[in-house]
Amino acid sequence: MSIKLKSPVFAGNPIKSKTPKPTDPFSHTQAFETLKNLISDKTHDQDSSLTIKILPLCKGRPLAGSTGDTVTKWHLGWFSFDEFKDVLVGSEVVLSEDMFVYLGYGNGVVYWGIDVSLGEESLVRKFGAKELCFVQLTTLMVATDWSDEDAMGQLAIAGHARAILEWHITSRYCGSCGEKLIPIEAGRRKQCTNESCKKKIYPRIDPVVIMLVIDKENDRALFSKMGRFVPRMWTCLSGFLEPGESLEEAVRRETMEETGIEVGEVVYHSSQPWPAGPSSMPCQLMVGFLAYAISFEINVDKKELEDAEWMSREDVKRSLTLTEYGKAQRTAASKVDQICKGVGKSQNLAADFGVESGELVPMFVPGPFAIAHHLISSWAHQD
Repeated sequence: MSIKLKSPVFAGNPIKSKTPKPTDPFSHTQAFETLKNLISDKTHDQDSSLTIKILPLCKGRPLAGSTGDTVTKWHLGWFSFDEFKDVLVGSEVVLSEDMFVYLGYGNGVVYWGIDVSLGEESLVRKFGAKELCFVQLTTLMVATDWSDEDAMGQLAIAGHARAILEWHITSRYCGSCGEKLIPIEAGRRKQCTNESCKKKIYPRIDPVVIMLVIDKENDRALFSKMGRFVPRMWTCLSGFLEPGESLEEAVRRETMEETGIEVGEVVYHSSQPWPAGPSSMPCQLMVGFLAYAISFEINVDKKELEDAEWMSREDVKRSLTLTEYGKAQRTAASKVDQICKGVGKSQNLAADFGVESGELVPMFVPGPFAIAHHLISSWAHQD
């Protein structure tokens, strides 16, 4: 069945909703000073005026643990500064202020993210003893109870942490002069170390248009599939924005390039941050549209797509009705539980994306974690 959400998955981050004043102890400026003092042993966690929580990530995977219950499926692996420092003893990770990124604050707590990939081998064992493990963001995404606002907030935090830390890893050198970049503003920005350059670098956002192309007259919509998809999964067309191009122009160009369909009217629907992509593009922004076709003969670019077809509204509604997204959610939650207990190691999302009900459906669409689901559902169920 189709599912409506209060906000898109990876949006609604509860610790990024407000920007504190620079003099506020929870601001990135003041909180970073507190963190530096803790790292240099000038003060201790219990003596600090701030409560600090740290989320480790390894190769883009947030640290998480299973709750073991059927309601709250998983939790993030937060540590106080002193707890985290103790865990690092004997590992290859040597703490420095440049390793941390400010994630935000809430309820009197300042949250930090840190990449610990360098110490993966020893830390995996240590965290495993606490039944914590590094889990693919996509696995957590599917395992999340999408009706649970707190769980959705935790997923948004994990997504933000992955996006900003992966950006740091892939942005090491200045694009203007080639010199090394260093983190500034508590990891929220980077700056060139060349005194004659000093260029400031902001996190790169990669905008993607995603569109449901509609044939109004025949009450049908255009769906596509790719070889890497789960069998029988169909979705919307999508593509990256090019320089000098409006969002609407990108919708029309991508549709024409991939399917040979010409689009007229383009209507904005919604957007979604997408930090679950490849590490080379960890800060994607999906911008969703409903696009109305003015030509209807499909000519698929096989380099881009495996296939494209017009689907009737009734067939799509039937698919949304019969597909059990909750089943995939339960499977992913069980996987997190097994991985954290050391039982299962595989994190192949496609292999475990079981959404079948008792009746075999000829096609299904992405789950509620994807903006495609909401584009498709909004059209399928409109009057």
